[in-house]
Amino acid sequence: MLFIEYPKCSTCQRAKQWLLDHQVPFEDRHIVEQNPTKEELTEWHQRSGLPLKRFFNTSGMLYKEMNLKEKLPAMTEEEQLALLGTNGMLVKRPLIIADDFILVGFKEKEWQSHLIK
Repeated sequence: MLFIEYPKCSTCQRAKQWLLDHQVPFEDRHIVEQNPTKEELTEWHQRSGLPLKRFFNTSGMLYKEMNLKEKLPAMTEEEQLALLGTNGMLVKRPLIIADDFILVGFKEKEWQSHLIK
């Protein structure tokens, strides 16, 4: 299982601690140093069944600086995925990439139901 995080993000820190506390094995990946590619994001979006907007870090400074709230509705899905692939700070985090599910953001109940058997 892949855990994609931005280490300075407090939500990512809480999520990582949750994984450690529950002894959930994971491989760690820094979202900025190893930015998800457009291809990865395309696959994860398709597998997740979530709306593409859920993959955007809508509370991030870069999202706001780029005025994406206004621009995204006019962009195609292909353009949005290409944009997400340019900078990890645009991507909602943390992400859990498992064989049979994708989790975007940290919602403890959702993580509990997917990760604790």
